[in-house]
Amino acid sequence: MTHQQHRSAIQAWSKTLYDFDLDAFRHATRALFHAEAQIHLAHPLGSGVGPDFLVEKLLQLQGSWPDLERRDYIRMAGRCGHDQDWCGAGGYYTGVSLASWLDIPATGHQIAMRFHEFFRFEDGRVVEMQALWDIPEVMMQAGAWPMAPQLGKYWQAPAPATQDGLIHGEWTEQGEASRQLVYDMLNGLSKHSDGGVRAMGLEDYWHSKMNWYGPVGIGTNRGVQGFRHWHQKPFLKAMPDRGSIEEAIALFGDGAYVGVTGWPNMRMTLSGDGFMGIAPSDKVITMKSLDFWRCEGDKIRENWVLVDLLDVYQQLGVDVFERMRECYPIPLNRGVLPG
Repeated sequence: MTHQQHRSAIQAWSKTLYDFDLDAFRHATRALFHAEAQIHLAHPLGSGVGPDFLVEKLLQLQGSWPDLERRDYIRMAGRCGHDQDWCGAGGYYTGVSLASWLDIPATGHQIAMRFHEFFRFEDGRVVEMQALWDIPEVMMQAGAWPMAPQLGKYWQAPAPATQDGLIHGEWTEQGEASRQLVYDMLNGLSKHSDGGVRAMGLEDYWHSKMNWYGPVGIGTNRGVQGFRHWHQKPFLKAMPDRGSIEEAIALFGDGAYVGVTGWPNMRMTLSGDGFMGIAPSDKVITMKSLDFWRCEGDKIRENWVLVDLLDVYQQLGVDVFERMRECYPIPLNRGVLPG
């Protein structure tokens, strides 16, 4: 199958979640996913095997948000350096929060949760899914985020400024040029150990009006200076040996867009300053970062980033859900609308 067919397959599958047609969704999932597909979801949802594992997790979410709706604003596909075919989708799940989910209190209001989902294809079937749902975003909207305030701006990450993230048509060589730009930028990031953040040469790769849409817990930043001030410097000060797990990284381009996934794809030691309110512990941790970039000309203008921060906290010995339950016990009937 071509990258165009992979995009179309994910589009058709995603459409069953737009109005959450349960029968159509279950049938489409079993048809698209291999029976032994490896499904990897954010902490605490975990990993499982086969399409029914994914159906179960989405049914649990729909049980709390009965009018569950999925909205995609990025869909792209390509081949990574490991000769694997991937399709990436980004957007958000939304609905009215009428019952607790993962013990996150219901609000009675519409709520949104960003997702980045990557699908590896073999012979026309999905054989692996790596997905992050921004569960801390749900906690924050429910007023139940029990950890340190984020440094970056909190807002619902927008669709691409150019409104062209849902790519159609044949794959073109522009995708390879976009992938090379991001690849070169990522290689520059590794130079911080020799010369600090200035040595990374971000201005060579990033647009002067760039936006970095980080996960809730870190937040959004604008411009190279905003990115350095609100995220990059605190991150590298806490974990100066940040490095990539090259064998796990799938980096691929499609038109002006680039996607990356890996489970996990980074390893580092919390050896310097504290990070997200956690004191340094000299503990080695891994991170799963699932990202999209949009290139404009010869620069990167937008970057959507999700990190499994709840898993990071768990590795550091902090149970965010236990803290949430202690600080924000679920009130009875909070999510029931009057009348």
